[in-house]
Amino acid sequence: MGILMPKKVKHRKWHRGVSRGIENRATQIDFGSFGLKSLGTQWLTARQLEAARRHIIRYMKKGGKLWIRVFPDKPITYKGAEVGMGGGKGGVDHYVYPIRPGRMIFELDGLKEDVAKEALEGAGNKLPVKTKFVKKDNI
Repeated sequence: MGILMPKKVKHRKWHRGVSRGIENRATQIDFGSFGLKSLGTQWLTARQLEAARRHIIRYMKKGGKLWIRVFPDKPITYKGAEVGMGGGKGGVDHYVYPIRPGRMIFELDGLKEDVAKEALEGAGNKLPVKTKFVKKDNI
């Protein structure tokens, strides 16, 4: 699959902005039976999401399905080391997803609960934000 990045964005460089409050979208499990929910505010980079995805895939063997509920489309720019003031904003370095508390990051289906819990908690350890394992109410 490779690293997540948008094919195109409306604006090449964005303002950094401030992420406040709690999430009101994608807060419930909509696709799978188990999920990994964010408990904090942070920028998730495409590399971190890919590392977590790979960790989960390792547990899935031949069964199960994974949904990634976030997509890093916010461009983050950097100017090189020892570059003076002026000369404009730096070039786009990588992409992030600004996550807020309550957002579902991953959803899983087709695995036993103990295996799913181990996979998702391990994936949560790869992310810079506190997470919790959740399961659908009607199982």
